[in-house]
Parts: sequence; C-alpha cells; structure tokens
Amino acid sequence: MQRRTLLAGVCALALAFTGTMSAQKPADIVDTAIAAGSFKTLVAAVQAAGLVDTLKGAGPFTVFAPTDEAFAKLPKGTVENLLKPENKAKLASILTYHVVAGKVMAADAMKVDSATTVQGQKVAIKHTNGVTVDNAKVVKADIATSNGVIHVIDTVIMPK
Repeated sequence: MQRRTLLAGVCALALAFTGTMSAQKPADIVDTAIAAGSFKTLVAAVQAAGLVDTLKGAGPFTVFAPTDEAFAKLPKGTVENLLKPENKAKLASILTYHVVAGKVMAADAMKVDSATTVQGQKVAIKHTNGVTVDNAKVVKADIATSNGVIHVIDTVIMPK
C-alpha cells in the first residue's frame, strides 16, 4: 500500500512538473513585449501599422525593440503623428527597419557589422563599448520568444 501511495505521488509530481514546463514555453514576440510592460508604445505602433499578425507568425524574427523611454526621446508629437491612419505606411517602414529575418542571437551579432532589415535597408552593428545598432545601444539582449528573439534598444532607429 505504501509503495502504491509513493508511486501515485511520483506520478502526480511528474504530471505537475510537465504542466509547469509546458506553461513556461516562451510567448511570441508580441505577447512577450506586452508582458514586459516597457514596450507599450511599440505595441501600439505595431497595432497601428497592422503588423501584429506578422510578428505573431512563425518567423523567426529578430526584433530590436525600443522601450517606451526610447520613443519618448523622439521630438514632441512624432509618435502621435506616426500613429495616425494616414501615416500607416511610414510607421510600418520604421517598424520593419527594427526587424531582421531569422533568429540572430547576441553571439551571432558579434560576428557581423551589418544586417539587412525586413524593411530592406541595412542597420550598422558596432561592437565598441557594448553593441549598438545604428545609433541605438542594446541594453538587454537575447530575450527568447517562440518565434525569434528580442534585443532591447534605448533609441528608436530610423531608416535612411
């Protein structure tokens, strides 16, 4: 009887552990950004540009994600203007400039000096005093998602 109780306990523990493991599967890029709480402006911009389904898609994608503080550095009124429906194409261009196709981890980024964005232009990657993408400093790297990776940056980067 004691052996059965022990076996039942081990099975229950294994099932609980399995449930916990599946619950810890990384969320997609959009849901990860929402959960982080410091990307409210980025999420609003992704929604306004109609890119939610794309960034929830299979990917993989590498996103250089500006924080709310990064968006706050833009000239007054810039974000509000970009969020207007008539500026959807311009907003999409700026946002896709922050995305690279494929999953580029920080260790991989250290081996290159540029990357082609989904928008079509290249971003410069420098490795002096940390990593920068164009003029933005990577402040946190390698946030794994189910469809890619997020690298947090401190400045909104703009296409040329």
